[in-house]
Amino acid sequence: MKTVDVHNHFYPMSYLRELYRRPGVARLEGDPDGTGDCLLHYEGDYNVVVYGHRLLEHRLADMDRAGMDVHIISLTTPGCHVEEAARGIELARLVNDDFAEGIRKYPGRFQAFAALPLQDPAASARELERAHGLGLAGTTFFSNLNGVYPDDQRFYPVYEVADALGIPIFIHPTAPANPGAFLDYRMVAVAGFLFDTTTAIARMVYSGLFNRFPKLQIQLGHLGATVPYIVERMDRAFVAYDDCHRFIDRPPSQIIKEHCYLDTVNFDPDAIRLALAFAGPDRLMLGSDYPHQVGDMPRAVRTIRELPVDEGTREKIMGTNAGLVFGV
Repeated sequence: MKTVDVHNHFYPMSYLRELYRRPGVARLEGDPDGTGDCLLHYEGDYNVVVYGHRLLEHRLADMDRAGMDVHIISLTTPGCHVEEAARGIELARLVNDDFAEGIRKYPGRFQAFAALPLQDPAASARELERAHGLGLAGTTFFSNLNGVYPDDQRFYPVYEVADALGIPIFIHPTAPANPGAFLDYRMVAVAGFLFDTTTAIARMVYSGLFNRFPKLQIQLGHLGATVPYIVERMDRAFVAYDDCHRFIDRPPSQIIKEHCYLDTVNFDPDAIRLALAFAGPDRLMLGSDYPHQVGDMPRAVRTIRELPVDEGTREKIMGTNAGLVFGV
């Protein structure tokens, strides 16, 4: 049974060195070429950067121990869009070139989501085309881009490229646009990420985005955030509120089932069974959130292996679905 992890994160050394050399909105505390962990600070949160974040060789050893065949790597928060435009463009190119090199260096073990300088949508569309030419299989959006949500028409040039080339988009959460209540107790990571992902996909659905770009396929992190739990309410709102059916002609649940995949970065078997009942076996893909502190690759694999489902469903979640989406 092939195992493919679609939700895990990597910071290329070129990116980390640039942040260390020249801090901006994002700044690195600690030399990435030194020993030990670093801290990547950005507005509203921070990440502990361990060896698995920055060394593919270390990651491969962890993958082998966990029984993981393939990682679809992505740049996590804060992303390239938080910097001024010229620097964001530069950082995205560094990341995508290093992602492509990692794919070439370790054939069959890695694929990647392209990083984009989404503060400049036209430049992002060009970079997405370039990254696709490098062999990267997807791209990452964040749940909001400097306070602007992904349904905004300014991002249409990027969606046009993704729609035309069949490039899947990973909606990864970031700090909510108004993060005040989430700034204590690591609440951005604990709850803010889930609420912001839910806000992002609800806005995308109700805005009619998928009518305009009918081939778009979206990966929603953290088991679709709260979507499996509240989608029935989204459907009731579609009937009850003019604002919720102004731009769409079918229930949100149907649109989400047609256009979204949910990764299994929620290791509660009952939660996964709820998501499976909602989305179906063809729409769930294995994720671990490795190597973040809150991630757990062995547990991610073990949870699906022990899930009380038929073997065909298990194989789809573990790797078959990801193979179809990302060509791995």
